[in-house]
Amino acid sequence: MTENDKKLLQAKHRLEEAEMRDRQKERKARTRRLIQAGAILEKIYPESKSMNPTELEGKLKEILEKM
Repeated sequence: MTENDKKLLQAKHRLEEAEMRDRQKERKARTRRLIQAGAILEKIYPESKSMNPTELEGKLKEILEKM
C-alpha cells in the first residue's frame, strides 16, 4: 500500500467518523425534543399518562379537529 493510498484511506475513515458523530448528535437532539414534548404534553394534559399511544393519538386528533 502506497503512502497516498494510506492517506486516502485515513481521510475516508475520518469522514466516516465525522458523519457518525453528526448522526449521533442528530439522534440525541431528536430524543431530547421528543422527551421535552412528552413532558409538556403530560403537564398540560395529565390524563395522557394513563392512555396508551393509540388512545392518546385519537384524543389529540379529536381535540385538534375542533380547532
